[in-house]
Amino acid sequence: MFCLMPQRVLFLGCWLMIALNACRPAEKVAGPQSWSLLGGDLAQAWRPAGIPEEGPVKLDSAELSVGVGLPMTGAKFTRWQEAGIPDTHYRIEYETMRVEGEDIFGMCTFPVGSHQAHATFVIGGWGGVLTGVSSIDFKDASENQTRGEQTFENQRWYRVRLEVTPEVIRAWVDDKPVVNASIKGRHVSLRPGFIDHCLPFGFATWNTLAKIRHVVISRL
Repeated sequence: MFCLMPQRVLFLGCWLMIALNACRPAEKVAGPQSWSLLGGDLAQAWRPAGIPEEGPVKLDSAELSVGVGLPMTGAKFTRWQEAGIPDTHYRIEYETMRVEGEDIFGMCTFPVGSHQAHATFVIGGWGGVLTGVSSIDFKDASENQTRGEQTFENQRWYRVRLEVTPEVIRAWVDDKPVVNASIKGRHVSLRPGFIDHCLPFGFATWNTLAKIRHVVISRL
């Protein structure tokens, strides 16, 4: 039998602690995991998009109203980068209602940072029924594989969820999958026109009055 000297015990204990720490996975950088864009200080970052002959844009009680334009109205959020919101590997959630009209409402334009680009989720387009993403490989939502159709009622709230990664854009309406588009190696861009006035993030309508609420961005 033998006994370790106290100094030896201390040395082995320190060595063991170093070895264990080296084996631990790297901790994630602390920071916000989600952002509520219509509440708190971030609510002050909304502006009219500046589209010619657009309708009124109002924010009241954490509810964004995007009015009827001739034919388009937009609202943009101006503090995306300043707030530290990611431009890939993130989720967008919001609720939208078409108050009046028969066409696009709550259309969302968002960053696709892995492609150094932006895209738009269309809801209620082309006569009021179309969903999809504009644009992929220079084809808009009416022409590419994301095109879908469903009936939308006025005066009813719809829940929208979007997920953006370097490989795919996904979308759900009321938990129903409507888009699952691979974007790896593909060209992502905005449809030509005034939708670029909504950058870096925003909502738009087409001949309709819409309301948007509960806009939350989360890391994936």
